[in-house]
Parts: sequence; C-alpha cells; structure tokens
Amino acid sequence: MRRISRITVAGAATASLALALSACGGTSTSASSDSKGNKGLAIAYDVGGKGDQSFNDAAFAGLEQAKKEFRYDTADVEPTEGETDADKEQRLVSLAKQGYNPVVGVGYAYAAAVKAAAAKFPDTTFGIVDDSTVESKNVADLVFSEEQASYLAGVAAAKSTKSNVVGFVGGVDIPLIHKFQAGFEQGVEDTNPKAKVLSQYLTQTAEEGGFSSPDKGKSAAEGQIEKKADVVYAAAGLSGQGVIEAAAANKVWAIGVDSDQYSQEALAKYKDYILTSAMKDVAKAVYNLAKSVEDGKPETGIVRGDLKSGEVSLSNSNPKFADDADVQAAIKTAKEKIISGEIKVETS
Repeated sequence: MRRISRITVAGAATASLALALSACGGTSTSASSDSKGNKGLAIAYDVGGKGDQSFNDAAFAGLEQAKKEFRYDTADVEPTEGETDADKEQRLVSLAKQGYNPVVGVGYAYAAAVKAAAAKFPDTTFGIVDDSTVESKNVADLVFSEEQASYLAGVAAAKSTKSNVVGFVGGVDIPLIHKFQAGFEQGVEDTNPKAKVLSQYLTQTAEEGGFSSPDKGKSAAEGQIEKKADVVYAAAGLSGQGVIEAAAANKVWAIGVDSDQYSQEALAKYKDYILTSAMKDVAKAVYNLAKSVEDGKPETGIVRGDLKSGEVSLSNSNPKFADDADVQAAIKTAKEKIISGEIKVETS
C-alpha cells in the first residue's frame, strides 16, 4: 500500500500540472499504455538539467526504472536560470498537489525548498539528493560517501600518470565538492607521494555556472594540462564535459564523475581518453526511495551510499583500465582497506 492514496490521472490533471509548473521550470510527464492511473515518482533537476551525462541523468535513470516497474505516471522538471528558493519550493509543492509521491529534489540547492514543501505535505514522502541537513519526518536525505570513490580515482590517477602531475577541477567551491577533492588528493598522495595535484574551482556559486559551463571546464583543464597534468579528474556536473573534451584534444586521461561517462553516447568521441569514472549510484538511491513508498515503508532520515553498499564505485568500462593488473590490484587493496576502516578518507 502506498503511504497516501493515489489520485487518478486525467488529461486535465496533466494539463494543470504543466500550467502550474510553467512559471518555475519545464516538465515532462509520462505513463505506460497500461498504467494503473496512479501518480508516483517526480524529480526536480539540479543546475544543468537533464542531458548533463552525469548527476541529473542518473536521477532520471532511477525515475525510468521506477516508471517501468511500478507502471505509474512520473514527472521530471527542469530548473530555470536565476531561480530562487521560493521558485524551487513552488515546483515541489505543485508536484505534491498533483499527487506525486515521492517528490525528489536533485541537489543540495533544494534543501530549503524540500524542508518547506515537506512541512506543507506531511503525508507525501520527499527526497533530496546530496544534502543531509533537512532531517524532516517525511524526508529521505539521500547522501553518498563521494570521498571514497574519489580516493580510488586518486589511486588510478597516481598509477597512471607519467608526468607525476594530475589535476582536479571542481565545479563550485562548496563543502560537497571539497569531499571529491579531499578523497582524490589523499588517494594520489597515499599511492604516489611524488605526484603533484593541481586543484581548481570554476566558480564560488552555482549561479555563476560552475556546474553548467563546459567552456569553463575546458579552459580550466587546458590550464592544468599546460602545467604537465596528464590525468584530470572533474567533479563539475555538465562543466565536466569540457574537461573531458580538453583531455581528449591533448591526448591525456580524464576521469569522469557520478555516472560511467566512458559509456555515454554523448561523450563517445572522447571515450578513448576517459580512464574511469568515480560513480555514485543516484539512480539506485532514487529508485529505492520510490520502491520504499510503493512498499508502504517510506525511507526517511539519512540514507547513505558508500563503497560497502556498492553505491559509490569506480567504473571499469575502459578495457585499457580494466586490463591493467597493477592498477586494478592497487584499487582492490585500497577499496578493501577503506571498507575495513584501515584507511580513513578525509572529507575536507
């Protein structure tokens, strides 16, 4: 049984959702031809929106899995430029009013909006990806130990560099991205003390485009490559595509983030230069929240994914990486030590 009664979908309801959301971001709704007429999971995207080949697309993959399995209507809503917390709250409230459950804000920027919307709709389950501060009774804070996967990315970079210079490009200078940097730098240092890490942030705030500007990512990576970096790791959302483009143009390695970027069609022409990706399974976290609501036992509180749970990991899609026995052995050892607690990965 679902936690709240589902509402029958009608064409008028779908139209009203589109109208309600037109002022605060575009939306798309979908239902299978034999849908039971019930509304389920809705997600509101972070900066960069769908098509970032990273964080937001992973959330959409979770939505698609839930839609297929539970055969209900879903909604996914794009952000708008320069939007406020009030705009985000209106977006979530509109989805909850339409009967979607759960409603997920993708990204830490939704914290205030999720908290406010959850208070107004106590019988709806809300989720927020990458924030642990909401802590409301009907909210699941879906967070990850990104520093652990980033440590493994550091091991891979340290074992793969020939110049002993590697780079880190962060999208926005915030605590969340500091976790990626800290883990990466620690992994490099522990594996190859002779290697130097060049670290750079694209912007101080998300509003300045740090997560949505491939040109900024490309420029930052080119600067690091000029300083002899031959492996560059980006934790920058859509901006990371520019980092990957710069790496390919200069025939050095890029390390992707969040999703397996080697396997993504939009990045196919660069894939020979994508060594690996530090992944977090946002799709699984979003799907699991939807399933918990469908099962009548909604997740709430802090829900963490880490190496032990398998929800953060390092991809092995590139055969050159997967077949490198020395690199794989080092990563396996590091992973085991992190899981056992022998290695404590820093978060800042």
